[in-house]
Amino acid sequence: MAPSLRSLALPLAPPLCAACGAWAGRVEPLCPDCRAGLRRLAPAIREIGGVAVWAPVAYEGPARELVHALKFRGVRLAAAVMAAQIAASAPPGLLSGDALVPVPLHRSRLRRRAFNQAALLAGELAHRAGLPVWDGLARRGRAGAQVGRGRAARAAGVAGAFALREGVRPPARAVLVDDVVTTGATLAACAAALRAAGAERVAAVAYARTPGR
Repeated sequence: MAPSLRSLALPLAPPLCAACGAWAGRVEPLCPDCRAGLRRLAPAIREIGGVAVWAPVAYEGPARELVHALKFRGVRLAAAVMAAQIAASAPPGLLSGDALVPVPLHRSRLRRRAFNQAALLAGELAHRAGLPVWDGLARRGRAGAQVGRGRAARAAGVAGAFALREGVRPPARAVLVDDVVTTGATLAACAAALRAAGAERVAAVAYARTPGR
C-alpha cells in the first residue's frame, strides 16, 4: 500500500514548538522561550477530591499547548518530555507505589483518538520511575465532555463512571496518572473504584494542574 501524504510529509516537517510555532529542535516539543515560560508549581503534594495529587507545572500557556499537542495532535514526543519532568521533580515517596494506573478513556473516545494520552504518559513515566503500568481500570456509561463544567457538575458527571475490568485485582499502592488535573473529580472517581476493589493507598500524578486547585 502506498504511504499516505501525511506519512510522507512527517519526516520533512520542521520540528516546531507546540506552543508558539518557533523552531524547537529535534528532541524538544517546546522552544527555549516557551520552556522558560512554564510556571513551576511548589513541590508540596495537594489533596484534591480526597486524593493526594502532584503536578510539576501550572496548566496555562505553553503547558496547556503541550498537553493539547499530545491529546489532540498525537505529538508523542510530548509524553516523553512530560514524564521526564514528573520523574525529575516528584516529591520523595510519591512514585514508590506498586504500579502506575493511567486514567482510562471511554471506548468511543478511544476509538476516535486511537490512543489514550494518560496511558502514553504512564508508559513513559514507567521507564523513569521503575514501576509497571497496570491498565485495569475501565470507563463505563456514556462519554461526556468535562470541559467547561464546574466542580459540582464534573463530580456528578464522573461519579461511578469507573470500574475494574473483569477478573483483575488492583495494586495495593496505586499511583494514578493523567495529563491534567482540574477539579480532581475524575481522579476521585478512579480512586473510589480502586479503593472499593481493595487498593490500600491511591495517590496521583499529572503533568499540569489548574492554578488554584
